[in-house]
Amino acid sequence: MSSELNKEEEVQQRPFHLGLTMQLLSYLKPHRSRVILAFATIVLAAVSSQAGPWLTQVAVDEHIINGDWEGLKWMIIAFFLSVAVQYVAQYAQTMVTGMMGQHVMYDMRRDIFAHLQRLPLSYFDRTPLGRIMTRSTNDVDALNEFFSEGVVSVFMDLFTLFAILGFMAYIDLELTLICCSVIPVIAVTTFYLQGLAMKAYRELRVRLARLNSYLQENITGIEVVQLFNRQLRNLRDFDDEHLPYRRAEDREIHFYAIFFPFTEFIGTFGMALVIWYGAGAVIESRVELGVLVAFLQYIRRFFRPIMDISDRYALLQSAMAASERIFELLATPLEPEGGPRRNTTNAARGGTIEFRNVSFKYDETAEDWILKNVSFKLAAGQSLALVGATGSGKTTIVSLICRFYDIQQGEILVDDLNVREWHVEELRRRISIVQQDVFLFSGNIGDNIRLGETAIGKTEVEQAARYVNAAPFVERLPEGYEHAVAEGGSTLSAGQRQLLSFARALAFDPEILVLDEATSSIDTETEQLIQDAIAKLMHDRTSIVIAHRLSTIRSADQILVLHRGEVRERGRHEELLKQGGIYARLHRLNYSGAQS
Repeated sequence: MSSELNKEEEVQQRPFHLGLTMQLLSYLKPHRSRVILAFATIVLAAVSSQAGPWLTQVAVDEHIINGDWEGLKWMIIAFFLSVAVQYVAQYAQTMVTGMMGQHVMYDMRRDIFAHLQRLPLSYFDRTPLGRIMTRSTNDVDALNEFFSEGVVSVFMDLFTLFAILGFMAYIDLELTLICCSVIPVIAVTTFYLQGLAMKAYRELRVRLARLNSYLQENITGIEVVQLFNRQLRNLRDFDDEHLPYRRAEDREIHFYAIFFPFTEFIGTFGMALVIWYGAGAVIESRVELGVLVAFLQYIRRFFRPIMDISDRYALLQSAMAASERIFELLATPLEPEGGPRRNTTNAARGGTIEFRNVSFKYDETAEDWILKNVSFKLAAGQSLALVGATGSGKTTIVSLICRFYDIQQGEILVDDLNVREWHVEELRRRISIVQQDVFLFSGNIGDNIRLGETAIGKTEVEQAARYVNAAPFVERLPEGYEHAVAEGGSTLSAGQRQLLSFARALAFDPEILVLDEATSSIDTETEQLIQDAIAKLMHDRTSIVIAHRLSTIRSADQILVLHRGEVRERGRHEELLKQGGIYARLHRLNYSGAQS
């Protein structure tokens, strides 16, 4: 965990760079027409919004002073036209850029979600869920603000500033240069204070990811928290996690609290320079009165886009911090797809599994192997039982057959083809797993059995449920197979969730069936009811059974006894009992436990 946090902090400290910005802007490419329209409306809005002071100067110097009321009337009409054009342009710009931002965010969220689904399980093993959620929510929201407001606003401010400078230079170049004399002071102050603020912001993002991880973990384990009365202890731990986050946020607020009043002060100082110099020039008749009136309007507008750009700089920096994390996620190598897809529609039903001297460990740098030189062969339609203490490698074998992980040594074959040469989707389509911890999605009963597979109709769903004796409890529910299921199936009992997982496995009609402690959550009476269904389910299928209740594996064609990742014994139930080894001891313990 600490190495991951250090890595995240290292990513957060990368400097702002153009390449990352271009990578973000690449999401605009599919929306070129909206981008062009947005730029056109931005330019039009910027120019029309700054025409007012220039029109005022013309009105004062050429019409009001000269008493030309007819000309003044047309200037007033021109002024209102500029306001109308500004309103229409800003409305169009807001609509276009807002829609563009939402389309970009949809593309990015879709890329992240699609990428997450294709990442190997090893990534989720080492990455806290809270941190993944931070990438997918908080960081995406930061980029949403960047696309919807940041980019558009920066260009709007830039074009507004250029329009102001253009009008000012056209009216009087000397006064324009005086106004620009304070820009270096604002620029130096901005980059210095924003740099300090960004250090605090980067720490803020790291602390937020850790805080989200802590919250997610405690909410997920709320039952344990309440059972062991850890509320006060967890609240103290929460304070320990939240305090550094709050301090970083306080530092960020502190720097912004300094920056904006200082910028306002510099702007007021610039206005004072214009009044001092311009008033003297008017008195000396070197500058017309209308010019000074126009500049007093422009000088108030001149510093607003500068301040806004400075503020957007912080927004852009926050987007950089978020984008670094998102692009790091998107750069994580995907799960290998394996070999090409094969046309297996009319292929004979298979299911042969073979391990050849397989050794495996989850962590490449670890010294201890989870599996050590494991070899066995299971013919199609036969059953294999895996027996051993917790941590002996039983579930790992199942994970390797599904190619959730790649082995370091040896070879795994399914239907005489190395699992690396199978396309991973075709390989897993042949396998159904009934696990000890059943996960149900929010939706209804029928959807959780078919899992969105359109080829599995209502008839197949109901037939599968009847086969495993799930139909009686489902049909007693108010809406039957349309009954709503809460997230994780929390409104159903453990036994009911397990029965639905049996129905799910049967509905997909796999060639290879895996029962991983599948009856551990079912009481003895219910287990007896489904034994016949399990026998039907295993018939004509290659089956792998992992169970602590040895009574469920008596009829297995082959039993492997695992100890510390090695196959210590193999054979049928009666053969292993005669050997008097590990299996026989487990059987005695199991039997005596059942009797007691």
